[in-house]
Amino acid sequence: MIARLQIGLTASVGLAITLLAGCSARLPGQPNEAERWRATAEITDFNQLYTQNCAGCHGAGGRVGAARPLNDPLYLAFVTDDAMRQAISTGRAGTNMPAFSEQAGGHLTDQQIELIVNGMRAHWSKPDDFKGVDIPGYSVNETATTSGPSEAVNNNNISAETSQAGDATRGSATYKTFCASCHGTNGEGGSAGSIVDPNFLNLVSDQGLRTTVVVGRADLGKPDWRGNVPGHPMSAQEISDVVAWLAARRKMTTVAVSKVDHSTCLNMK
Repeated sequence: MIARLQIGLTASVGLAITLLAGCSARLPGQPNEAERWRATAEITDFNQLYTQNCAGCHGAGGRVGAARPLNDPLYLAFVTDDAMRQAISTGRAGTNMPAFSEQAGGHLTDQQIELIVNGMRAHWSKPDDFKGVDIPGYSVNETATTSGPSEAVNNNNISAETSQAGDATRGSATYKTFCASCHGTNGEGGSAGSIVDPNFLNLVSDQGLRTTVVVGRADLGKPDWRGNVPGHPMSAQEISDVVAWLAARRKMTTVAVSKVDHSTCLNMK
């Protein structure tokens, strides 16, 4: 009797396995293809790449994070693809932006970095919003860009005069015209707080300052280069000059700190 039960049970299990294999049924808890674990280098979905590598600082969906929002059509019209690739690949020295490329010690392949750049463009750009707008060049060495009636904004197009190197002396007057109403007469604080705080200036590059002056920070209520003074957008020269003035404040702070006499500290018990 027992032998018959064992034979019957074995046959039933064998039949069940055969049927499951034949109909490709999913066993309970078995992941589907989308849920299957993949090595980091195999991930090709933009949303997953962004969420795992960028959202921690730049916010879910590119908004409301500690760092600059990337889901900003004006920022995406301003920044070049090469600049984004470089920032992702090698990071930003002196800031909290790390390097993500495998060559720089990160874990993203060149293809994945390209997917992130292209994904931000595809999901968040609105080039039609800036047709006919003269957007200042991304860096001081680039020209401003104009998007004509039928072309998308592209910072690789040359269509306006070159931005000149900044002058800190002129930048002082420029600051008072465009920035002092929010940041105070000397930049030390107003409704928008200090813009010469060493903790800020020592964590932001000159390019970061330029980007903020041109693009603004909509999430913080900071207007772009067109909105500081109604009817008077900042010129390329004025942008470069105020960045030079801010950068000079950083250097003055660094020098002041380096000249502190530490001899008394050595005598402390």
